[in-house]
Formats: sequence, structure tokens, C-alpha cells
Amino acid sequence: MSFADKTKNMFDELTGAAKERVGDVSGDERLRAEGVRQRDDARARQAEEERAEQADRELDQAGAR
Repeated sequence: MSFADKTKNMFDELTGAAKERVGDVSGDERLRAEGVRQRDDARARQAEEERAEQADRELDQAGAR
């Protein structure tokens, strides 16, 4: 995962968390739900990339590459 991808995922996760909090405070359920979705999407992308990186490392260690 490139630095740019990691940075974008972190930005999306923080933005989603902020939207969720603002939605909670203001009573805006749509904004809260949008924040939860954005945060969860960013976390899912991050986890997927980490799994791919781990698989690549394991292949490298096994000499499969």
C-alpha cells in the first residue's frame, strides 16, 4: 500500500468519525450514518491492503517469488 493510499484511508476514517460525531450532536441521523459508512469503508480498505501485503511477505519468505 502506498503512502498516498494510507493517507487517504486515514483521512476518510477521520472524516467519517467527525461526521458521525457531528450527526450525533446535531441529531442528524443521515449525517451520522454517512459518517459511519465512510469510516467503515476506510477501515475495510485498510484491512484489505494489509492482508494483501501480509500475503506478499509470506510468499517472499517462502521463496515463491
